[in-house]
Formats: sequence, structure tokens, C-alpha cells
Amino acid sequence: MGYEPYVTLGVVALLFFSLVRNIAPPDILFLGAVALLASLKIITPEQALAGFANAGVITVAAMFIVAAALRETGVLSMISHRYLGKAKTDRAMLGRLAGLVVPLSAFLNNTPIVAMFVPVVLDWSRTHRVSPSRLLIPLSFFSILGGTCTLIGTSTNLVVQGLMLQNDLPGMKLFELAWVGVPYAIVGLIYLMTVGQKILPDRKELIEQLGEERREFLVEMEVQKQCRLIGQTVEAAGLRHLPGLFLIEIDRSGDTIGPVAPDQVIQEGDRLIFTGVVSSIIDLENIPGLVPATDPGYEVSPEEQKRRRLCEAVISQTSPLIGQTIRDADFRAIYGAAVVAVHRGGHRVKSKIGDIELQPGDTLLLQVRPHFVRAYRHDPAFYLVSNVDEWRSVRRHRSWVAILLFITLIGLMSTELLPIAVASMLIAFLMIAGGCLSSATARNSIEWQVLLTIAAAFGVGAALESSGAARLLAESLFSLTENYGPLMALALIYILGSLMTEVITNNAAAVLLFPFCLEIASLYNSDSRPFLMALVLSASASFMSPVGYQTNMMVYGPGGYRFSDFIKIGAPLNLILGVIAIILIPMIWPFQ
Repeated sequence: MGYEPYVTLGVVALLFFSLVRNIAPPDILFLGAVALLASLKIITPEQALAGFANAGVITVAAMFIVAAALRETGVLSMISHRYLGKAKTDRAMLGRLAGLVVPLSAFLNNTPIVAMFVPVVLDWSRTHRVSPSRLLIPLSFFSILGGTCTLIGTSTNLVVQGLMLQNDLPGMKLFELAWVGVPYAIVGLIYLMTVGQKILPDRKELIEQLGEERREFLVEMEVQKQCRLIGQTVEAAGLRHLPGLFLIEIDRSGDTIGPVAPDQVIQEGDRLIFTGVVSSIIDLENIPGLVPATDPGYEVSPEEQKRRRLCEAVISQTSPLIGQTIRDADFRAIYGAAVVAVHRGGHRVKSKIGDIELQPGDTLLLQVRPHFVRAYRHDPAFYLVSNVDEWRSVRRHRSWVAILLFITLIGLMSTELLPIAVASMLIAFLMIAGGCLSSATARNSIEWQVLLTIAAAFGVGAALESSGAARLLAESLFSLTENYGPLMALALIYILGSLMTEVITNNAAAVLLFPFCLEIASLYNSDSRPFLMALVLSASASFMSPVGYQTNMMVYGPGGYRFSDFIKIGAPLNLILGVIAIILIPMIWPFQ
């Protein structure tokens, strides 16, 4: 045996140390490691770049676009708001989150799902005075558990699938993982809804922080003749269940209706007066035919609506607008904008929006043309003009196209009429061609850092295999477990995978351990599939640390968590799921 295995192990050890110490972003570290291994001629340039053309990597990229299309057409937000808004207690909210997030995560990438649900959970927490620390760790864990149920549930599954095909092994079927993944998810849910819920921290101070951060705007919207809300009750229209939004009263031809009963029917010309936070105002803005009521002549065509966006503007001390009512200020004529909502520091504005006299420091939420921020950024009338980053024009008229294409994707993958990578690329293309999202949004939806990390990790995995380093380590493990059989080796691989995924990314852990699994199977004269299934499940089992899995990092800050919270809740869960996996895997995929 030459020097190659030891050099490779040295590079991998240095890479692992750098990842743990967070010396640089994972994609940069993996690209550097691959470049070094190729420079030392341990792998060929073709091996170094093979990951960039791997079917698994291509599928991950396409699934990012599919998930973005479902978000852009409002399909995901419609499901979440209507379903989650009815929960009254944190336990009920946990049950509803589980019933929604687990199935969604089985078919969509976890990251965009958690990104969409975090603000929904925070708004619900504000409204119901519940600490978000009671909900956000379970949200992340639900997405991880759902991802173990199908081939496309998480990028880790797709990465291992790509490696299997690359090594001339039969790939996984869409629901093959479900034999272990569904029991795995059920047990995980039972734990999180019982023991886990008792362990979850209840950070009372977060409730106060949420209250302080909550900037409530007064909003007045007019129901135009083409609005879908006409003839619906307030309850049926979903206006009682938008988190962080409250319908104060309805102005109907000068008569005030308030408080507003759930069975009150909405009519054409009604002015709906709300108080609420920006994220929920955005949901109102995206209802066709519901427009800002500050200008009676305000009408926007569907094409113009797509081009408009929301921005915030703060009235300056020297603004000529001071002392004028919003109606008299005539924002549409002067600025080409409509005032959607008003926030005045610390207290709710009582007047109707058109009658509010502007004061220094008032924050206006404006619906504007794209160039507004650039044109008025330095206008002395305003202290600050900035885009609302959360805002996007929802393409609800394309929601049926997105749903139909997504069902088609599941059908193609289930029947295997097309290879999974081809099917996902085709549906991603049709989502763009069908107007579900723009090409720019599709490009922005792809997490390039994740893709670069995965693609570069393939090169490191190839070095472990071709240099003999994986064989060297496998023989050491084999000598330790030879007297106990392949089941002990399977258990050690699961433990190794679940520990590695806590300190480096789940995809990187899967790629680095893949050649190791093949060598262990070879030494035991065993089928490699049980070892690879253990790898898939263990690489996704990132419950003990916020570092190893992206969705854990996404809830870490908003939930006000400490590192120890993940260990307290995740360690028992990891142990329970590990036992289930080690028992079930050999029963479903025998060693011989």
C-alpha cells in the first residue's frame, strides 16, 4: 500500500477539523479539499468534477425550483394559514404542524418548508402568547422525520441515490425508504408529542421580545367588484385566521360594522379595517380585488399588480407631508404609490387611514412601482425608504398549474416512467414555462452553496475509495466487529453517520461514508443495501446539534435556543430511532 491512503486520510481529517471549527463555509472547504486531492494526483480531474454532473445533484437543484413554484403560487401558504390558524394551544399547534409538515417534507426539500413555516409559527406565538421555543425545534425535527419517508424527501437521500447509480448499484424506488421511514417518523412524532414536549424549554422572555418587535400597522382595504371574497362570510374567507392580523371593523357605505362577527358576509365596496403585522398584510395584498382604500380611484390591472411591490417609508421631521391627511397628500398623483398601512410608534392609530394626519416618524407601508426606492431614497420628505423583503407578488392564478405539475411529478417518480433526475428537471422547466415562477426566481431559489458542497464532496468520496483509504478504515472496523457479525458493523455505521452529521453537513457525511459502506459489505460478503440504508437514515438523524442540519440552524435564533436544548431533546430521540433502524433494516433488506 502506497502513501495515497494516508495522504487522503490526512486531507479528510484536516477538512473535518475545519468544518467543526467553522474556519470557512462548507462549500469552500470541500472545493479546496478536492482541488488539493486532484493536485496531488490522488484523483483525476474527471473524478474531481464528476459530482457536478451527478443525477442526485441535478435532482436536488430541480426540487428547489419545484418547492419555490408551490410557494410562489401561494399553494403552501394557503394550506398553512387555513390549517394552522385554528389551533388554540401549543399542543394543538404541535399536532397540526406534525400533520402538515411531515407529509410535505416527504415530497419537498425541508429547507423551503421550514423557511415558510417559521414566520407563521412566530405570528401564531405572538397572537396566542406562547413562547416560540415550545414549537420551533419540533418544526425542524418534523421536517427531518418527513424527509426519511421517501426518496425525494431530503437532499441526502438523492445524493446517496446518485452515488448508488454511479457505482452501478440499483437505485432506490420512490417509496422504498418508507418501510423504515414511516415507523421511524411515527415513533419520532410520539416522542416529540409526549416526552419531548415536556423537555422543550419555555422561554417566557421570548414572549415579551416578540411583543416588543411586533410593529402593528393600521390597514384599510377596499373590496372591488372582481374580488373573490364577495358573498363569503368573514370566517369562510379566512380573514379570522391570518396570524398577527385582526379585523377591527367594516365600513359599508359610511356605516360602521364592529365588532365584526364571523358570519358577517362581505359585500362589494366594503372597506375592511385591520390591524396587523407586515407578514399578514402581505397576505392581504395578494388577494385579487382587495386594494388599498386610501384612494377611491385606485385600480391596478393584473399585469401592473405583478410589477408593483411593497416598501416602507418613514416621514421625516422636515417633510412637507406633515400635517396633511393621507387622503389630501394624494400619494398616487405625487409618488405613483398607494398607502396600504400606517404604523405610529408604540400605539395603535384610531382614525381611518384616509383621515390620519401625518406626523414625523410615522411609518407608511406603500404599494409602489419597482423604481420607487431608487427615485425617492434621498427625498427629504422621508428619513428612510426601503423595500419589504418578505413581499412577493403571489401568482395565485397559476396555483392549479403548480398543483397539477406536482401531482404529475409524483406520478412519474412512482411509476418510474422517467428517471428521477429527468422527471424532476422536466417538471421544474414546466413550472417556469407555465408561469408558476419567473426564471430569475427559479435561479434564486436554488441554494448554490448546498449544491457546491454536495458536488465537491463527491470528489472527496472518490478519493477515499480510489486511494484505498476507505478499505483501510473498513478493515479496521471489520477486525473489531468480525466476531459479532454484520449487524454490529451496521450499528457502528449508523452511530458513526449520526455523529458525523451533527458536526458536518448531512450531505457531506453521507458522501464521505458511502465508500466505507461498500468496503464493509465487501469484507462481510454481504449485500451493500442494508449498510447504505443505515447511512441514509443516520445522515438525516441530526437532532443533537443546531450545526449539522440547515433547518436546525434556521430555528436556533428565532427560538432563543441554547446548544444544550438540542442535546436534551435530540439525544434520546437519536437513541430511540437508532434502535428502530438497526432492528428494521436487516428485516427489510437482508444482509444476504
